[in-house]
Parts: sequence; structure tokens; C-alpha cells
Amino acid sequence: MRKPPNEEPREELEVTPPRTWAAGAPAVTHALEYSLEETSARRTGVTLLNMNQVGGIDCPGCAWADPAPGHRHLNEYCENGAKHINDEATSRRVTADFFRRHSVTELGMHSDLWLNQQGRLTEPMVKRPGSDHYEPVSWHDALGLLADELKSLPSPDEAVFYTSGRVSNEAAFALQLFARAYGTNNLPDCSNMCHESSGFALHETLGTGKGTVSLEDLHHADLIFLVGQNPGSNHPRQLSALEQAKRNGARVVAVNPLPEAGLLRFKNPQKARGVIGRGVQIADRFLHIRSGGDLALFQALNRLLLEAEEARPGTVLDHDFIRTSTSGFDEFSRHARSVAWEDILAATGLTREEIEQTHGEVLRSKRVIVCWAMGVTQHRHGVPTIREIVNFLLLRGNLGRAGAGACPVRGHSNVQGDRTMGIWEQMPDSFLDALQREFGFDPPRRHGLDSVDAIRAMRDGRIKVFLGVAGNFVLAAPDTAVTEEAMRRCRLTAHISTKLNRSHTVCGETALILPTLGRTEVDLQPGGEQFVTVENSMSEVHVSRGRLQPASRLLLSEVAILCRLARRTLDGRTGIPWEGFEADYGALRDRIANVVPGLHDFNRRVVRPGGIRLPNPVNEGVFGTTTGKAMFTCNAWQMPEAPEGHLLLQTLRSHDQWNTVPYTNDDRYRGIHGSRRVVLVNPEDITDLGLSEGERVDLVGVWTDGAERRAEGFRAVPYPTSRGCAAAYYPETQVLVPLDSVAETSNQPTSKGLVVRLESRAG
Repeated sequence: MRKPPNEEPREELEVTPPRTWAAGAPAVTHALEYSLEETSARRTGVTLLNMNQVGGIDCPGCAWADPAPGHRHLNEYCENGAKHINDEATSRRVTADFFRRHSVTELGMHSDLWLNQQGRLTEPMVKRPGSDHYEPVSWHDALGLLADELKSLPSPDEAVFYTSGRVSNEAAFALQLFARAYGTNNLPDCSNMCHESSGFALHETLGTGKGTVSLEDLHHADLIFLVGQNPGSNHPRQLSALEQAKRNGARVVAVNPLPEAGLLRFKNPQKARGVIGRGVQIADRFLHIRSGGDLALFQALNRLLLEAEEARPGTVLDHDFIRTSTSGFDEFSRHARSVAWEDILAATGLTREEIEQTHGEVLRSKRVIVCWAMGVTQHRHGVPTIREIVNFLLLRGNLGRAGAGACPVRGHSNVQGDRTMGIWEQMPDSFLDALQREFGFDPPRRHGLDSVDAIRAMRDGRIKVFLGVAGNFVLAAPDTAVTEEAMRRCRLTAHISTKLNRSHTVCGETALILPTLGRTEVDLQPGGEQFVTVENSMSEVHVSRGRLQPASRLLLSEVAILCRLARRTLDGRTGIPWEGFEADYGALRDRIANVVPGLHDFNRRVVRPGGIRLPNPVNEGVFGTTTGKAMFTCNAWQMPEAPEGHLLLQTLRSHDQWNTVPYTNDDRYRGIHGSRRVVLVNPEDITDLGLSEGERVDLVGVWTDGAERRAEGFRAVPYPTSRGCAAAYYPETQVLVPLDSVAETSNQPTSKGLVVRLESRAG
């Protein structure tokens, strides 16, 4: 058992030139070094050799799809995946003695890096009213305390049930079933903060909230756009798919305010040429766009396509597809010509030549895919931007056919599965009707609270109980100070978790830590050894089965915790067989099969190699929109602007980080070592602002409410960002994201395009 660190790591910033390639031998070295620091060589071997294999452990990191069975590498994982899985498999333990030695106040002064490094939680803990320490509590008493609090509420809508994308399909379905049987649709989740804009835009235009492409489509596309994403750090196995696409002749256009190592060149560590060779150039064209300029870019491309069709009638647009499968083309066509080139160039920071050259790439390509991530969704105009991307795909019929389509790249391993299972505050009546038929109760129909509205309700005293299943809500949420104050207003906060994080230190009057099995661990129930299922970004549902012995004999699975809590809270009112679900997850999957379209015969089909590919109606030519067809839309031109002396800030993750938890203070691809409190600024902007390289500054947010939001003690680091734009790490900069700064339509927090000034701390 490896000893947890006693002290915070020393922060001594060292800056080196950014890397121009990703992965290679260093990725293997860093993955093994981190894994062996966390646990033994034997356990490392067990986790890595079972990771992403058929019937093995699904990576707890990103939601990128696995190659087909028979085409997977023996080491089917990336550097970050190896770190994620062995961070969970760590031999370090957090016991009752740890909580006796550390008060909640003291723990709150530590970083999430330090908290995470203490190890796995081992037994239920409670912080009672007036106390500043967690103390051990039995499962019976912990769940009884939570159940009694829920039963005492005047209205079920005074509780919220949050989950992150780490939970399994089975746990997600059990959570939403419990919450709705209890009487509320208050089911905020991490998707509210990452891809909510994708869901709203795709639902409106295509009738589905999911992407339309498969891994095979990526391999056979002619042209792939990568917009507002960094595969090298956030979903590195996408680089393997892009490598295959490149070898099949694809061209790649990267659209980003920052050059990212993985988008420049990839050295695949699974292949000899990736270790000793030069690797593969990924981006054939890099559009160094201004932050928030993606809407204007696709408006420009769409205008150019329409003009090209006018010049060469019948040779550019897919008129048959537009006529038979879409609506709104004429209105869109008129609107597209109204956007002025002057505005497009100002918004994008690109030259007209760069945009026209990209247009030329489009004209030469029959099959086009657009991939995007939070660099698009977390802007105020994220929904219009994605609608414009759909317009772009519709014009040449790049939807519903092989090698083409829309590809929102999800960040967490089962965030898409959460939605499929009903984790959404706005599930459609068709899903609620199916629940009613299957379980014999009438689910609430009024929409519940998403993440932003849940914080507002807690702040205003309208929410008394917060239950979080996985995740680190306090640091993932916007407006950190407001979120913390809101959480502390609750009567009870409870977190189902594997490891410590900041949310455990921001307590309601009473607080519970409910420790759970990790995805890596054997899950033994009365019905025998269990497995769970997850859904990746490409709608494939497959098995994940733990291989390690549990970190503590006192751990319960997420499914077991939720089923026991439901039994204690509902007192048998609905007749739902919670005890049977806990004993045998197959019984739960049988009921899921009767509720969720596409999961019929769930238990038999999911254990087949490769699992189940859920149907996507778009690929069958079916569009569940208000018109029954794919919809062209008219999107008003928008451009985020910063006053003179200010910058547009985007938050981002470092390479050595997953979600809110950094594993080290390094970001070697960007050349940052030893500290995370840095702001990356174009060298010319540093000069124009009267600052010097490495100067210590505060980031001061400017927002219409007049309140000053300040992130203190950052170093200004010269970096090739777009002019007028800057970047800094999340979650340290979440304090700058106003609670009321949200995307149009989706209510998603806007962690991109923040207006800030850099205030020198000199003297």
C-alpha cells in the first residue's frame, strides 16, 4: 500500500516550448510511471490488459468508441486512460482515522490534486450539524438519515439528484426511476455543463440529440473538421481513428484558437512507426480562429457553397436530398447571403483567402464529417453555431450516409448513456409514458431543474437535499463562490463517490459520504457476480466487468446504494422490486429493455462481442422534428467582443487532468510544468497590455451584473493563442463564470468567451 502525500506539491513554474506532436514513447512512459506510483505492477497489468477489451473494463475516462471486436490492440488504451483507470485502482486508502486527523475546514484548504491523491474512500461517513469532522456511520444509519430527510420534505421538488457521466447505465436508470417514483424530475447532470447545446441544436434540426456517425464513418470520410476540441488530451484514442482516416486519404481541418499538439502530428504508441518514426500529420489545414468565431466561419462556408451553386448550377448542392429530406431551405438561403464578409472576418480573425481555401477542400470532398466539443458548446451562441454546422452538412447531403455526418465528441465515459437511461430534467412524454406502463406509477410531468437552475434554487433556499452520484459538482459548476454558498444552504448534502474531492468539503448542515465500488472492481451481489453497461459517443452499448477486489469490504455498488435508498424512502409505495434489482442487475436490464427503444432483448444482445448499436433515425432517413424533415435554420450573426484592455478567456483542461481532477501540475504538450495557475496569452497582447512574460496577475471577470469575480495569482505565459484571446485551466477559473451567463436556449454555462482583464500584482 503506497503512502498518501502529506503536503501539497510545491508549485515552481517552468515553461518550455509547446510540443508539436502528441503520444509516442513518452506517453507510454508517463502512463506506466503514474500507474506504478498508484498501485502494484500486478494490478496495473490486470487493469491495462482488460481495459476496453470485449467483456473487460470500460475506460472510466472519455466516451470514444472502441474498434470492432477482432480489431482491438492488446493495449487498447491511451496515456490518459491508463492514468484514469489506475487512479481508481490505487492502493492508497482514506480511512476513518484520516477524517479524525483532518477537519472539514482543513480539507477545504487543500487542492483537488491533493485530495484525490489520498486514495479510495473505504466506509460511510457523516458530518453532523455543528461538527467540523466526518465520523463513521453504518450503511443502515446513513441511508436511514438520507431517507428520513427526503420523506420529511414538504415537496419532492425540494430535492435534486445529480449524476456525472461516470455512472453505469444500470445505476443511471435506477437513479431516475427512484427520483421519479419519489415525485420529481430534478435530475441535473454533467451534460448540462458540457454538451447541452449540442442536444438542443440537434433535437431541433435533426430530431435526435445524438451524433450520427460511427467509427467506420470516420475511417472513410473524405474531409473531417475538428472544431473546438483537443483530442490529444481529452480523447486521445480519436487520434488513432484520425490516423486511419488519413491513411485512407482523408483531409483534416482543425479549427481552434490554440494550436494543439495532437492536431499537428500523432505518433501512435501502439505501432512501431509511432515510436521510432515521425508519426502522422493530422491537420492538413489549421484555422487559427478567434474564440467564438465558429458560427461566422460556417456561415461563410455556407454562403460560399450557395454562391458556387449559382455559378455552376446542379454541381455543388445535393438538390435531391434538400428537396426530399429537408425544410426551410429557401429562407435559409436568403438569410445566408445577408452576412457581410466584413463581419465574418472580424469574428473569425481569419483571412478571406483562408476561408476560401477551406471552401475548396469542401468542394473536393464527397463525404464530410464535422466533429466538435466544448470549444463550441460552451459559448453563449453555442446552439446557433451547431445549427449552422447542421446547415453546412445538409447543403451537400452529408447526413444519413456512410462517411459523413455530425459528431459531437462527448467527454465522459457514459454521459450519453445517462441520457438514454432517462437522466434529464426534460425527458419527453414518450419515455415517461413507457415508465408508467412498465412500473405502474404516474411519473411527474413538469420539467425539473438542470444544473444551473438547481444552483439558483439552492441559493434561494428552495432546495433542501442534494444527492450527487459521482462527479465533483462544486468545481464542475459555474460561479464557484455562489455554488459553494448555495450548497451550504442545504439541510443535507450526500455524495456517492470513490475518492475525495472538493465537493465533500462544501457541506450542508448534515453531510454524507457514501463510498462506492469503482468500475475496476468485482461486483458480487446475492444473484452472483454482476456486470454493468455503458454507451459511448457513437451509440454503442457494451459490457464493463470489474476485475480487482474491492478497495474495502464496506463498499456498496452504486446500484445497491440507490436501490436500498429507494426502498427506505418509498416504503414500498410503488411496488418496484428494488431488492431484486440490487441482487441481479439482469432483472433491472429486463425492465430497461421495455422502456428504452433499441434495447429490446437487452441481456442477451449486450453480451455479444461489440454489444448493441442503438438505432439512429437520421441514418434511416427519419427526422423527429416539427416538420418531419431535417431543418435548415437562420442564425443571427454573433461575435463575442472584449473592450479595449480586455481579453476573451476560454477555460480548458491540462493534458495531465481528467474533468476537475488534475493528476499532476504539468501540461507537457503546452510546455507548462509545475503549476496550473497560468494564463496563456498571445505575446503581442502581453506587450499591448503593458505586462511582461511571467508576470503575476489576477484574472478579473467583467459581467453585466456588476459583481467582480477574481481568480488570483496567475502567471502570464506567452503562447500562440489567437489575438485578443487567452486560455487558463479549469476548474481554477470556474470562479469567473457567472451563474447567469448561459447559452441561448440550452441554459449551459458559458465557460468560453469570458471577458476578463489581467490585473498586475506587482508590488
